[in-house]
Amino acid sequence: MARITLEELNELDDEVPDEEDEPMDGEEQNRLFSHWETVASTHQVSLPQEMAGPIMQMARHNQTREPVPYATLSQHEKCEEIAYEERLYPAGKWACITRGEPKYEQSISMGFMKLIRYICKENSLGRQLGMTVPVINEIHLNKEGTELLQEVITAYYLPEEFQPNPPLPLDPDIQIQERAPLRVIARVFYGTTTEETILREIHLLWELLGSTDNVLRETYLVAAYQNPGVPNRRNEIWFIRRAD
Repeated sequence: MARITLEELNELDDEVPDEEDEPMDGEEQNRLFSHWETVASTHQVSLPQEMAGPIMQMARHNQTREPVPYATLSQHEKCEEIAYEERLYPAGKWACITRGEPKYEQSISMGFMKLIRYICKENSLGRQLGMTVPVINEIHLNKEGTELLQEVITAYYLPEEFQPNPPLPLDPDIQIQERAPLRVIARVFYGTTTEETILREIHLLWELLGSTDNVLRETYLVAAYQNPGVPNRRNEIWFIRRAD
């Protein structure tokens, strides 16, 4: 399945009725599933039929996407535009899954396919949890910094309602993790997220920062805000500050 991210689900919400309205007929369901199959094919993965139910559930929930909370510590400009900013994300609980597919796009797609089923009632509460933004993908580089390692961790922040007591996943591959406060340097970029574009954005941010010893060099985060069908979609690359 393609990376099922937040804005795509918002678009689909506009196309289908709310849960209180009449349910979609067979033609509408087939059209929606075909849409996801097409998006999935761009990531070189297949969308299994068992995802039809979760897709329909997500499309019917026209909820506000809850932002992951953070505080802006500083902003840095270049040519009178914000080049990057430093943020502090508080400790919080995330649902995480690790995949190691041949391509980055496949790993994030397969990982989020499982997470979306957790969000859509495959949890100990048996209810739809709602979405948060952004979805985070943790990547690791080789020592030379020239290529991504295959293992990618995809993480979904639990909505505030569920932070004190997160619903347990029915899928044993998904782990609920309490993550420590995170201080990052974030830079926005637009377009596709592939190994090539991610490495380019990492290089560009290092050029802006210059030499510094208090940033991790082998672990980075890619924040996904919009769906893969948007040609100029918004993403961010996050550098992680070392703990003091």
